[in-house]
Amino acid sequence: MTSRERERQTLEFQRLKERGAVEETFFPWGLAVDRFKTEGIPAGIADGAKDMSHNNSAEEKQRETYLAVDWGEGVLAYEQYLGFDPVRRAHFILPFRGFEEKLLSEDENFIFRQDMCGRVIKRNKRNDLETIEQPIIKTAADWETLKEHAEQELETWFTDKAIDAKFAPLREGHERGDYSIRLDIEGFFWIPRDLLGVEPHMYAFYDEPELLHDINQFALRVFLTRLLRVIDLIKPDVLYMIEDLSGKNGPMISGALFDEFVGDYYRQLVPVLKEHGVGNVFIDTDGDFAQLIPNFMAAGIDGFMPMDVNAGMDIVKVRRDFPTLKFIGGFNKLCIAQGREAIDREFQRILPVIRSGGYIPGADHQVAPSTSLADYRYYIKRLAEMMEQAGADLS
Repeated sequence: MTSRERERQTLEFQRLKERGAVEETFFPWGLAVDRFKTEGIPAGIADGAKDMSHNNSAEEKQRETYLAVDWGEGVLAYEQYLGFDPVRRAHFILPFRGFEEKLLSEDENFIFRQDMCGRVIKRNKRNDLETIEQPIIKTAADWETLKEHAEQELETWFTDKAIDAKFAPLREGHERGDYSIRLDIEGFFWIPRDLLGVEPHMYAFYDEPELLHDINQFALRVFLTRLLRVIDLIKPDVLYMIEDLSGKNGPMISGALFDEFVGDYYRQLVPVLKEHGVGNVFIDTDGDFAQLIPNFMAAGIDGFMPMDVNAGMDIVKVRRDFPTLKFIGGFNKLCIAQGREAIDREFQRILPVIRSGGYIPGADHQVAPSTSLADYRYYIKRLAEMMEQAGADLS
């Protein structure tokens, strides 16, 4: 059985003759990798997991800004070194970047700079904490200016030739089953939030609904044209949409607002993705989003990641309430740092979901730097052992 077949059968609620897929939810946190390097991971493996594009030309680095493929090679090597099944990760990023990065001003306490997204970033010199001082969009006129910039970026960096050069080399290994491809894109709540800022985004649902729709209609057009070129090349087994729309106390928007401003765009996009060969469409969202699960499912979503345990997302309860829903993640990442007994207890908690299939266990976000390499290796070993029972209750 190839790694790709193993992942597909695990997610498709099949009873495997061999073990289920052993994968991590997300690419690693750089600070955790830095610690692991001091504890035994070879420097080349560790450094490659954080950046494989340091030798790229300036032009290729700009292309990697949007068609982010190269970095996934280092993550693949890192995960295979640790014993995970091979997953080739890639990003497709919307054309809202490409601005000159420059220092704007500085005083004894703060540094103000413009980042590649055109935002003004404020950095506190005392603790290096960065906050967005000014988003790129404050008015509808700002959006029109950004849209013109985005059209230029599309013409420059998202050509068929550029997309083919970045993504086509992944196809042979994927078709052979050497690895599965996991592609992420920005979601329809995330996109305007990122452009407007959190609080202005919330007001815009009521004060400027036309602006939100125009932003998402533009994004949808990019997905149905340039992204489809990518999909036709590589047909990812998992495509996930980055969509942080909840906190610990629940979703930031109501079901009605979700359906109008987010779900309607899923309903237009997801069927086309499936027609062009995407295996599963997942949502990557933190916090407690349980109230919106029926809305997501009605819009065509297959599953969720990372299932944030500390925000109250109990994967056992969610599976009981929604038996056909698929999951990646759901293992309390803090337990890994707490040692073997905590790791074993957490696996026992989620074992019923492993046995019911449609589930690839992994950390419920990136593994924290408080985790030792020894404990992380033990977690991976136990994960492989537990996946011997993947789909066991289906037989």
